[in-house]
Amino acid sequence: MCNPIAQAEFLNKENTEFNIVLGLCVGHDTLFFKYSKAPVTVLAVKDRVLAHNPLGAIYQSESYYKNKL
Repeated sequence: MCNPIAQAEFLNKENTEFNIVLGLCVGHDTLFFKYSKAPVTVLAVKDRVLAHNPLGAIYQSESYYKNKL
């Protein structure tokens, strides 16, 4: 279940020093940023082009996307 506020609150209770967001939707990541006490950075976000698979192009870089890059 995607609940960015609950995820941020959980990590706040764990006293994390730095949070990395991977695969949250745009909008949900904004809520996570708002409620996280620790600094946050984004590794990859979901997108519709890759069917919400944020690293799909990287996984396929040596096969399907090799001719396209």
